[in-house]
Amino acid sequence: MRAYLTTIIESGSEAYDLEIVEAASGFEALKTLPHHKFDAILTDINMPDINGLELVSFLKNHPVYRSIPIMVISTESTEEDRRRAAALGAEEYLVKPFEAGELVEKLRRLLRVA
Repeated sequence: MRAYLTTIIESGSEAYDLEIVEAASGFEALKTLPHHKFDAILTDINMPDINGLELVSFLKNHPVYRSIPIMVISTESTEEDRRRAAALGAEEYLVKPFEAGELVEKLRRLLRVA
């Protein structure tokens, strides 16, 4: 899924200079944070170690990371899942499976790019 997301993002944003950093788990994402400046974070809810909602909560409650916009991408599709993610601070929510254009549109909105 990470490779698929990377392909979509790279092909849908050729005009932008994006560096994509991947993490295989929530814990790996936390370890990666201090080593990069992130313009946006995309996370799944279902991840090993620390789930995506816990990651969102940590980020939005941390003074250094709280301003980074977050998109949750998940198979969890109920309105309750969306509300929980939004209540924790996620700005966008995308349900799998999705169309590539949906991801690019939400990412542009997340990055505030026309």
